[in-house]
Amino acid sequence: MTQKPRSVKPAVLAAAALASLLALTACSGGANADDGGDAGLKVVATTTQLTDFASEVGGDDIELTGLLAPNASAHHFDPSPADLLALGEADVLIVNGADLESFVDDAVDASGFDGTIITAADGIDLDEAKHITAEGAATDEHEHEHAGDAEHADEADHEHDHADDAEHDHDHGDVNPHIWTSPKNAVGMVTEIADGLAAADADHAGDYEQRAASYTERLQELDTWIAAQFERVPADERVLVSGHDSLRYYLHDYGIEFAGSILPSFEDNAEPSAAEIDALVASIEEHGVRAVFVESSMSPKLAQTIADEAGVEVVDSENLYADSLGAPDSDGATYIGATVHNTELILDAWGAQVDAVPDSLQG
Repeated sequence: MTQKPRSVKPAVLAAAALASLLALTACSGGANADDGGDAGLKVVATTTQLTDFASEVGGDDIELTGLLAPNASAHHFDPSPADLLALGEADVLIVNGADLESFVDDAVDASGFDGTIITAADGIDLDEAKHITAEGAATDEHEHEHAGDAEHADEADHEHDHADDAEHDHDHGDVNPHIWTSPKNAVGMVTEIADGLAAADADHAGDYEQRAASYTERLQELDTWIAAQFERVPADERVLVSGHDSLRYYLHDYGIEFAGSILPSFEDNAEPSAAEIDALVASIEEHGVRAVFVESSMSPKLAQTIADEAGVEVVDSENLYADSLGAPDSDGATYIGATVHNTELILDAWGAQVDAVPDSLQG
């Protein structure tokens, strides 16, 4: 993977705890001991979006466990012993791919998982994803030029070297891993999941395919509805600044210019330099950005500082759902709900009209 390697120590500790948990389970007969019933295909999904997709496709034919909690991020996740236990007992593991889940290899080793892995990213055009990611890289390069100018105006080569180091640190590969933010990509991901479940459980293949067809029809309706909302906004007013570079594919699909992000990275735990912050403020002013948005997995404090300096609004009373879906009682509890919420939040901040959400996308 292209991300910085994580220490394996958390996985080792979790594996040790898992061994103790397994010993206790064996002594007690086990909470999941075979009682002769048909519990269905045991499926583990990494992200909240994949868990939602798997639920839509698998229905009652699978026993589903999601590793990430609502509002959590895969960028800095370490599985618990309970997560490893669920993974070790699973028949299928669904992962995003595109170098998102740096924890997966260690988790598979620590849990002893030996089932089928479905990589949702295999359902999309990765060459196109690289092209779209490169569009963002051009924006990032422009921001780094701003950062370099700011450094030369103030200080010296030492600061410039620091910015170069930061730029190197923020390089996380040629595919932005947030592929699900595009409903078009979500269709491909859901199809890949359905194909994988059908291969793993041929007895219910027709059910998986039928549910996937019904759900992808709703995703296509979602895409059509979103496109109609943004088409009303003049192209030069469709400019967005987000917490980190998490909405790349969504912005591309709906003709929204990316003016920069608070954290100059695909990840939401990166740290911007002072020069990068100055460059983002300059970009906000240059592009006439109206508001700065914050994702649910991030703190709004830095966003507020930048927005204050640029003289624009920070939308922090409600967050964008990008890295994660929201809690069960929130607008972002499902993928469709979260994507509708994001669309309405952006358009409301821009002062644009929003059509009523179709009944097919409700609930």
